[in-house]
Amino acid sequence: MNSKEKPDDFYERFREKLEKSQNWPGLYMFKFITNSNSNQINRLKDLFNNPTEGVSLVNSSKKKYQSLTITIEMKSPREVIAIYKKASEFQGVIIL
Repeated sequence: MNSKEKPDDFYERFREKLEKSQNWPGLYMFKFITNSNSNQINRLKDLFNNPTEGVSLVNSSKKKYQSLTITIEMKSPREVIAIYKKASEFQGVIIL
């Protein structure tokens, strides 16, 4: 999303792209990056009810950052967007 774009417009376009790009319900891959010394990884996992499968946590080469990837069954593009909106409220989290 660019700085001039309204969030609602961005998410509506994103929803349309998600609907066209795959079948729903279906697997969706979320990826986040955060500082290694923050508690944001646990907060992010909480958004997904702490899944035990489809989760990958990788440290950067200097261990300053962590990358969290969660691949999980989602019911619809709206459900995906709801997760992204909640994650966007977390300080220090980069959403890919």
